[in-house]
Amino acid sequence: TLLAATLIVLHFGTIYAQDGPLRVHPGNPRYFADGSGEVIYLTGSHTWSNLADMFAGEAPTPFDYPAYLDWMAQYRFNFMRLWSWELLNWDTQGNSPRYSNQTLLSVAPHPWQRTGPGKAFDGKPKFDLNQFNTAYFKRLRSRVESAGTRGIYVAVMLFEGWGIRKSPGAWENHPFHPANNVNYINGDADGDGRGIDIHKLASRAVTGLQEAYVRRVIDTVNDFDNVLYEIINEGDDTTTEWQYHMIEFVREYEKTKPKQHPIGMTCQRPAGSNQVLFESSADWISPDHDGGYRKNPPPADGRKVILSDTDHLWGIGGNQDWVWKTFLTGMNPIFMDPYDGVVLGKPFDPEWEPVRRAMSQTRAFAERLDLAAMVPRKDLSSTNYCLANPGHEYLIYFPLGGAATINLSDVHGEVQLEWFAPESGDTQSEGFQPAGGETEVRAPFGGAAVLYITTGSKN
Repeated sequence: TLLAATLIVLHFGTIYAQDGPLRVHPGNPRYFADGSGEVIYLTGSHTWSNLADMFAGEAPTPFDYPAYLDWMAQYRFNFMRLWSWELLNWDTQGNSPRYSNQTLLSVAPHPWQRTGPGKAFDGKPKFDLNQFNTAYFKRLRSRVESAGTRGIYVAVMLFEGWGIRKSPGAWENHPFHPANNVNYINGDADGDGRGIDIHKLASRAVTGLQEAYVRRVIDTVNDFDNVLYEIINEGDDTTTEWQYHMIEFVREYEKTKPKQHPIGMTCQRPAGSNQVLFESSADWISPDHDGGYRKNPPPADGRKVILSDTDHLWGIGGNQDWVWKTFLTGMNPIFMDPYDGVVLGKPFDPEWEPVRRAMSQTRAFAERLDLAAMVPRKDLSSTNYCLANPGHEYLIYFPLGGAATINLSDVHGEVQLEWFAPESGDTQSEGFQPAGGETEVRAPFGGAAVLYITTGSKN
């Protein structure tokens, strides 16, 4: 296959190891490093039902997690978000018609036991919010562990905010609705019938239950090296104080544990601000499209590790250009993938194959680069997309192929040029003698191209 040919050409190394939890790289804070100090570039697909099963009808249809890991491995992805879903169901009619299957999906399991007495909104026993569901946390632990054996880092999503705002009938289907629990908990603090107060500091009782749940999650996965935490998926702009509180809560509780892991704050919807993410104490962030993160990503400046996620830029979207541009501006691209089509979209939709292929290709190059020494330098290429360790190593993306002017004024002597065609997987190498500072080069084939320049020494 084209993918297999690409993997062979790019000489992949092994991925089946972690050496201590990730931490922000001290020399290049655009990236994480593992316990040995090696830079870890993160990229990969995530899909909604990879933790809780989502299914039509009464009987749960288990998500085939081993098959999902096998599928991830064939692209050599090393990152996923492990999705939380707070509601009893997901009415996909709340999604874009293009991607919705127009289906009411039941969701199970949840973090709390369903003991009754009495029936919840879905006709099943009410939740006892003081009793955790052992099966849920056993599954969480098993899935993080299984991913780790495949060299995959897992962002454990603690809370989910999109559903409570967008899924029809959301509040009536939340465990913190008073009709769904035996503990007299009502998360709708302002009584407006929406329930979005659950992700604010509006009720000490609700926050206390959330903190107890977070402690249980940390107790369950703290001993694994391949863990990151994400506070919430797309909580709205009123959740900022609560999210900041939860970031610090996770950090302080992990201080009592053997290992400490990176904590992420991701795009707020609606009316969120990327500045709120940058101002947080989170280790990593996922911005929305403001500032050009879709079509013209700004160079990462190292204030945060950025996992640029198609979820927050399009929903389901992206293309080859976006992946390469994101990589060449010092960020880590990740893709919200319809995967098997059970929740949204078409099963293994070929429309998204260029995204998956490009993530695989960028990972291959990341493993070859001295990434700790490389920074985005748009000034060194007229294409505007260049990662460079000036004088030693350059990686340049040509979105349209053709010719470009590159600045090799820091180079002395001959360099090696290696051209790569992302669409075909073709490569071509040649020696080259730079003539002064700015030099024009031309891709040897049509379409998008990648140019890798080395001097034979890295510093």
